[in-house]
Amino acid sequence: MTDLDILAIRLHREPQAHGGPDATDLDSALGAELGAADMIVGEVKEGTPHLNPAMRDPAVLEAAFTRFGCCPADMAADLVDDLLRTGRVVAPAGHVIRTVAFGNPHHIRATRAWHTVSLEHIIEFLSDYFHANWHAVGHTQLKDDVLGLFALMEKSRRATQPVDGPGYASPPQQPRAEP
Repeated sequence: MTDLDILAIRLHREPQAHGGPDATDLDSALGAELGAADMIVGEVKEGTPHLNPAMRDPAVLEAAFTRFGCCPADMAADLVDDLLRTGRVVAPAGHVIRTVAFGNPHHIRATRAWHTVSLEHIIEFLSDYFHANWHAVGHTQLKDDVLGLFALMEKSRRATQPVDGPGYASPPQQPRAEP
């Protein structure tokens, strides 16, 4: 299924209990609700965010919903119809299904039936997330090229910029040579 750029699920979880990221660390720009599982059907664009024809094709969305297991096949058509009209629907199991377009909007019109998130915001959020959660992600092997690049940038920042405050380790000082 390559007609859709993103099919993603964020499961509901309780606030942190063991030192991991807190559920309230969710990116508010995504528009997810705390306390509810959330499914995103999304598009990613380099320019102005918009939905490809496949994202507006009921047959494509019905197939995605049933293959992803978010609803029975006999309920998919009604859910897709609601999603296409409003950009948001609640599935019979209680999770929210939303349409989200990622891109570089110059002017976001509020009349669209989908949620929009700028790529600039995603970059800022990931940078901040890596910085704030370095204790957890700094020791992780990341196989994804993009996330690996964010880890490399944070590691480089920590090694080259002595910054006072939590999370940054000052680089070791070289002894000064006497003149």
